[in-house]
Amino acid sequence: MKVEQLTCSIGAELIGVNLADAVHDDGLFAEIRARLLKHRVLFLRDQEISRADHVAFARRFGELEDHPVAGSDPDHPGLVRIYKNPDQPMDRYENAWHTDATWREAPPMGCVLRCVECPPVGGDTMWTNMVEAYARLPEDVKLKIADLRARHSIEASFGAAMPIEKRLALKAMYPDAEHPVVRTHPETGEKVLFVNAFTTHLSNYHTPERVRFGQDANPGASELLRYLISQAYIPEFQVRWRWKPNSVAIWDNRSTQHYAVMDYPPCHRKMERAGIIGDKTY
Repeated sequence: MKVEQLTCSIGAELIGVNLADAVHDDGLFAEIRARLLKHRVLFLRDQEISRADHVAFARRFGELEDHPVAGSDPDHPGLVRIYKNPDQPMDRYENAWHTDATWREAPPMGCVLRCVECPPVGGDTMWTNMVEAYARLPEDVKLKIADLRARHSIEASFGAAMPIEKRLALKAMYPDAEHPVVRTHPETGEKVLFVNAFTTHLSNYHTPERVRFGQDANPGASELLRYLISQAYIPEFQVRWRWKPNSVAIWDNRSTQHYAVMDYPPCHRKMERAGIIGDKTY
């Protein structure tokens, strides 16, 4: 295996690796997992693997999850088809910095995404290192957010475009989740800034110590949340990947955010993703 680091902060390309081999090769899989923890997102080209191998490789990290809105491939549970074509309206759900499914009590551990079809130009995806985003915060901000918690909502994101009955039914099935603003990575022990586009508000900001007059804790909380969410936008924390058919990205969802750039209509873009069930945050 050759490992080519792509930026100083995040991302590496693995060369000379077939992911189908890692389904059965414990040593190869262990090396890939170690590289993932180090680089946070891994990229591979020319992975002509079957859907069955895609799912089998992802399942080596843990059990796979379905998506309540996108659904799964009927023959391969856990494999979500993210297909865009010129005949469908642009849903615009992807082009925001986010960590997948933080509206779950236990957000995904990671994902394996394969490109089936992509435009000749455009449709890149970017990832950002939220361990580095936390580490670079001013010390006074770190102290302020150390014990804060935040709510994450599927209703306010995927549900917002639904008729009210469907939106409320979705919220009933997936109530807002609450996570620490700074989570601990369960394998590395690193501190991670853990707010994103699914985050609606800080749930324990309003305390007697933070209120001066009336309701001024509310704008203080919203301004702080906007500032924290904006840390993902800093280019020094990011890597950008240009897709080709049979390219694969594997990312650690616990320490990253990503953004699918929607600059390619009216071309087709077909991606298939396996999301791995994660643990509750702390």
